[in-house]
Amino acid sequence: MWWAVPALVGALLAGSATAASAACRTDGYRASVRTVDARTAADMTGVSWKEGCPVAIADLRRVELTYWGFDKRRHQGEIVVHKDVARSVVDVFHTMYQARFPINKMRRVDFYGGSDDASMADDNTSAFNCRPITGSTAGFSVHSYGKAIDINTVENPYVKGGTVLPPAGSAYLDRGDVRPGMIVHGDLVWKAFTAHGFTWGGDWTSPHDYQHFEFPV
Repeated sequence: MWWAVPALVGALLAGSATAASAACRTDGYRASVRTVDARTAADMTGVSWKEGCPVAIADLRRVELTYWGFDKRRHQGEIVVHKDVARSVVDVFHTMYQARFPINKMRRVDFYGGSDDASMADDNTSAFNCRPITGSTAGFSVHSYGKAIDINTVENPYVKGGTVLPPAGSAYLDRGDVRPGMIVHGDLVWKAFTAHGFTWGGDWTSPHDYQHFEFPV
């Protein structure tokens, strides 16, 4: 068991603790799961979280973890997810870390003013953002529940008809030409997420959302 304090982690992920939990493995991977503190909640309010969102901030968790960048160096990133998937997220990204799967950057979408377009254009890996389904003005995206993650958005674009988001993702439409940071059906990233109950947007008929993994809400 690699968690530093298993009992505390179990309590935290059940939503009954406010302290931070930390984990590390001998390969240099470090991850922590924390409740959203007051300062972060204030930063999120009116940006990634708004009144009427389908999940309370109290049910979200800040996950900080180690990842490998395209520069072949370790970096520490942060994403916000629902408490129900926090532990799975830590495990999945550890699998990706072990394989040295590169990630460009990992920041809360609040750094982009809550703009999904700006986050995608910056090739940012993110999760929680209370917003409509892409291409719609109604209905909540699974990101609104903290149960969806977008990874390397340029290398893994959203494609529907002639629409490619972000536009820079057009360079990666040939999914048979697999380059660093890309996700394809059956690869290590796909296997890691689906083993934890997530589905991949790249398996959809339309749109093809290659960056997107989601957990049932």
